[in-house]
Amino acid sequence: MDTLPAPLFSATYFQDPYPTLGWLRDTSPVHEFAFPVGGVRTWIVTRFDDVRTLLADQRFSSEGGTWGNPEFQAAGLVSGAGSVLEKAVTVVDPPAHTRLRRLVMSAFTPSRIAQWQTVVEKAVAAALDRCEARGSFDVMEHYAGPVSSAVMGEILGLRIDRHEQLVQALAQAFPSDDAQMAQVAEGFARICDYAADLVAEKRRRPDDDLTTALLQAREDGDQLSEEELVATVAAMILAGSDTIRAFVGNAALALLDHPDQRDLLVERPGVEESAVEELLRYEGALSTALFRVTTEELTFAGTVLPAGAPVIAALLSANRDPRQFDEPDRLDLTRTRLRHVGLGHGLHNCLGAALARLEGRIAIPALFRRFPQLDLAVARQDLRYIENWAMRRLVTLPVRTTGTQR
Repeated sequence: MDTLPAPLFSATYFQDPYPTLGWLRDTSPVHEFAFPVGGVRTWIVTRFDDVRTLLADQRFSSEGGTWGNPEFQAAGLVSGAGSVLEKAVTVVDPPAHTRLRRLVMSAFTPSRIAQWQTVVEKAVAAALDRCEARGSFDVMEHYAGPVSSAVMGEILGLRIDRHEQLVQALAQAFPSDDAQMAQVAEGFARICDYAADLVAEKRRRPDDDLTTALLQAREDGDQLSEEELVATVAAMILAGSDTIRAFVGNAALALLDHPDQRDLLVERPGVEESAVEELLRYEGALSTALFRVTTEELTFAGTVLPAGAPVIAALLSANRDPRQFDEPDRLDLTRTRLRHVGLGHGLHNCLGAALARLEGRIAIPALFRRFPQLDLAVARQDLRYIENWAMRRLVTLPVRTTGTQR
């Protein structure tokens, strides 16, 4: 085969990206293509070692508005362009990144992180009770969504009644075709407006939550500006809302597909930590990292990249690279020394990484312990994934609690 099994970011690709990613790893590991939005000349990197190197190489900038070529910027592909999100720790380079990260992480005290476990356990128990009352339910709508929104609401101090609005805003902010580009600015604006409302509310009425802690964060006399505060809260909403929902859904399906591994998770105490790492590797929520752009003409993995070139690190592909993992398409919760990029790598690794791991360790085993006969309520081939280049998420995952598996 000398052509891609499915074009990158096409409808066929979104439903099963792995044949295309495997072809790229073997045939064109630094691959040039036309990004669907604007037809922008773009490169995608698919091998594990190259992805890790790319994400740690400071010749590749996260500041698309500073370093991206005119074609990239004109297509509207700069993350958060025209909003305070351009100042977020997730998309700025050092030295600004170093300062922001230090201030933000000062709010993540050990005692605050320890409190999160109780928050997650309560959210999981409440969601499971509601699912049990239903008998049949949708993992995405009735379990993963409510758990992630309740936890995010409790941690940041936000109202969970706007979760679905935020999910819609996320879809607007990261479209995969030209027809949706007119909505991008509105999507980012909605997220930033909500973050600004939350910061203003916590300034008036401080509470024991992460938003208040960020308001109060000080480091050597320095503190976050108003724009930086709003950008940070908006970035955390982006990192923690739909992403964790997607991960829990992907993990649930992976375990339904591998009943032996599901039994192992339920029956073997202490396997939760390695299980979460393997589930993040096998099919995490992040299909790719956000765009990086080259700050100069350079040669990367034998390929010459012009200055200002947009480059995509394919996380899903790296985590299925047989050069790094034995039998990468097999789920094995007992894998040891597991080094993956399911939550990114380098300076811009996922802000919500600790929370994603915590929710995964609690929410995923709890689902199958409560419902040991959980089974799909639809044919496997009828499940669909959203068409989004940056995220891997099921649209729905209908299940019944009295299945025949086990």
